[in-house]
Amino acid sequence: QVQLVESGGGLVQAGASLRLTCAASGRTLSNYLMAWFRQAPGKEREFVAAISRAGISTDYGDSVKGRFTISRDNAKNTVYLQMNSLKPEDTAVYYCAADRTLRIGEIGEYDYWGQGTQVTVFS
Repeated sequence: QVQLVESGGGLVQAGASLRLTCAASGRTLSNYLMAWFRQAPGKEREFVAAISRAGISTDYGDSVKGRFTISRDNAKNTVYLQMNSLKPEDTAVYYCAADRTLRIGEIGEYDYWGQGTQVTVFS
């Protein structure tokens, strides 16, 4: 069992930056593909970014490429999402997810999810 807890969300003006943190417990994070998803009110869940187990490969959704950066520190069992040049359309609840078997770039249901952290960007 893996427990994921997100933090770092908040209310910011367009153009600002935020860094989200996902802290994991229960299992060694290095065994899991890690990802960030988001969901805005009335919209479907959207893939944001993923990072391979060793942190070598990353993948991003088209809407965040060039602005967001995913990273991980397996020694700290933590994953980060650095979000720069935020836009009002980035407003959503951001979720951290972990999967034992998926590979970077694969689509599938993740095994574990956090509770989410709210990001609100105003213009």
